[in-house]
Amino acid sequence: MRFPVVLFDLDGTVIDSGAIILASMRHAAKEVLGTEVPDEQLMAAVGGPGLEAQMHALAPDRVEELVTVYRAHNEPLHDELVCCAGMEDVLLQLKDEGRRLGIVTAKRRQTVELAFARLPIEHLFETVVGGDETERHKPDPEPLLLALERLGARPEEAAYAGDAPFDVRAAKAAGLYAIAVAWGGIHAREGLEAERPDALVDTPEELFGHL
Repeated sequence: MRFPVVLFDLDGTVIDSGAIILASMRHAAKEVLGTEVPDEQLMAAVGGPGLEAQMHALAPDRVEELVTVYRAHNEPLHDELVCCAGMEDVLLQLKDEGRRLGIVTAKRRQTVELAFARLPIEHLFETVVGGDETERHKPDPEPLLLALERLGARPEEAAYAGDAPFDVRAAKAAGLYAIAVAWGGIHAREGLEAERPDALVDTPEELFGHL
């Protein structure tokens, strides 16, 4: 077994949440700023340094209001969540192989729990690191290193799969095998390729060829 530990990003990697994130970003920008911001600009920082940083990029003086409006719109939408196609079966198979799985996400833990309440996958993961559990955030390696510390694992034993350039950078900085996934619908494939991940896969099933 090449990597006994496999860590995953959540949004756009395990759960198909790109559409609800975009809907809530659009809503917050229109409600608070009274403007329609291009989707590419709205989604550029998703999965990286956290929601506050995403909103700071839109309007540095309206961050708190933007975050509040976003969350009020976004949290009820979790009732509609599904896993990314094929992901649940892959997670089950990885677990059956004896691998230790974890989640490292920019989402705060409270919002992660909303996803787990909808999708019966929480039991598959030995650890979950939320965006509110570390001082520094992806692309900094701190969240990944915290997950490894909790598992008592070394970087060379682990791979990290994520759909954002921030995920690739964080994995490389932490010394993990960096797998970029192209099915998230949040970040463009070209942006992932530019980060030179160790692997770039188009379907969850392709993960097995690299783990």
